[in-house]
Amino acid sequence: MFIALTTIITSFFITAVLIVPFINFLYKLKFFKKKTAITSLNKNAAITHLKSKSRTPEGAGLLLIIVIIFLFLSIFTLFHSVNGNITSNFPIVKEIGIIIFSLISFGLLGLYDDIVKFFELQQDRGFSGIKTKTKLLIQVLLATAISSFMYFGLGINFINFPIIGILHLGPIFIIFAALVIIIFSNAVNFTDGVDGLSMGILLICLFGYLIISVNIIDTPLSTFIGIWIGTIVAFLYFNVYPANVFLGDVGSLSFGATLATIALLSGKVFIIFIFGLLFFVEFLSSFIQLSAKAIIKRPILPVAPIHYLFLKKGWKESQLTQRAWLATTILVIFGLFISNI
Repeated sequence: MFIALTTIITSFFITAVLIVPFINFLYKLKFFKKKTAITSLNKNAAITHLKSKSRTPEGAGLLLIIVIIFLFLSIFTLFHSVNGNITSNFPIVKEIGIIIFSLISFGLLGLYDDIVKFFELQQDRGFSGIKTKTKLLIQVLLATAISSFMYFGLGINFINFPIIGILHLGPIFIIFAALVIIIFSNAVNFTDGVDGLSMGILLICLFGYLIISVNIIDTPLSTFIGIWIGTIVAFLYFNVYPANVFLGDVGSLSFGATLATIALLSGKVFIIFIFGLLFFVEFLSSFIQLSAKAIIKRPILPVAPIHYLFLKKGWKESQLTQRAWLATTILVIFGLFISNI
């Protein structure tokens, strides 16, 4: 736990020093939020919301990813040079590799999507960004690569259900793990539409997995989560209402996929659906809406993702965010309770 707490403090201060110049750099580039695919029946509330954010830059996720990778690799290089005591449930190099690959690969996909939106290089149903089918195909390929490495490289082939126990899936684990990664990559991306909402929820979820990683004595996992937490705390200072900067797809797609990867590596993947229940609900609302439009050619829900429904009903952004944080806090406490039964 000492190492994890040290990494939180270190990453927080490094990110806090770098983020202000980076935000100024984004303003100089005029890397502002552009159109985004909102699957609503009545887009008025969503469009009004987007107009209020039109002069706020996005893309801070790129800085956070760079800081996380630099610190993560630096710390383990230092540990190796001084023959520090590192404990892990898997081969250390392979575990570090899969974590970094998840972070970078989905980050590059998100960065490309942000660039496409910025330059409006492609149009999908009237909205800028990578075409939905193309993005999903890339996500499937990346998620399958990650889950396959877990299965063949790390020997993970099971799900640990609370109360029930361990269920061995065999090769089916690859499909299951890939689905979890795809779901949460998109879930965090869908949730990242209100100041402080997605990163506040993610921060609380990570504290839950930090406790789990410390309990299972997995140094790489707890160290990575600690670094991640520190960067998010520094970022949130500038992302809470009224936001000075947004994460961008480079961060949201990457962080969602990496959260799922951590859940799978911790052996507590079922708990992610408790910790990140709000993420999952956001994903379901968008998935249902998109499916309805594709199958019956009309939306079912009045607006999606679901957080726009609360804004449409008159909730303030700060009110929505704070209530989501409180709900997630209870969910994480409940998840930790369930995981120890």
